Amino acid sequence: MIKKLLLALLVALPLSAAAQKFGTFNFDEVITAMPEIADMQKQLTDASQKYEAEFQKLQEELNKLYTDYQAIQNDPATPESIKERRLQEIQDRAQKVEQFRQTATQDLQRLQEQLTAPIQQRVNDAVKAVGQEGGFTFIFPLEPSLILYQGTDVIDVTPLVKAKLGV
Repeated sequence: MIKKLLLALLVALPLSAAAQKFGTFNFDEVITAMPEIADMQKQLTDASQKYEAEFQKLQEELNKLYTDYQAIQNDPATPESIKERRLQEIQDRAQKVEQFRQTATQDLQRLQEQLTAPIQQRVNDAVKAVGQEGGFTFIFPLEPSLILYQGTDVIDVTPLVKAKLGV
């Protein structure tokens, strides 16, 4: 009985493996073909330019404070308390500039994630639809640097995914 079961399994395994269908798709090629990417990049560039302009203003203010401090630093007529207050102003402003830079970086990352999420979801949905329509067992994103070997029976579904997305 066990021998018959093992024999049935040995016969069924190659047949079930032959029935599997594998596909790959080039994620970068699909993404760059989507018109939403250009819109996303423009929004990110616009936001980045606004943050950069504000950062430049803050940096200029800091540089002016430092220049003013240098003018009074070696002046014996200026009381030490004024020098210390100006130095404290510079340190406070420098801290605010750094804090602004960190906040701007986080805001831009958050914006990129928000803008990218619906695009990635569209690609995922298209890949799932291609997989279901084509009867694929697996569809893998094609990362040439990670693939050590790819057999000839793996199908590149990039054109199908792009067609599903209308690009």
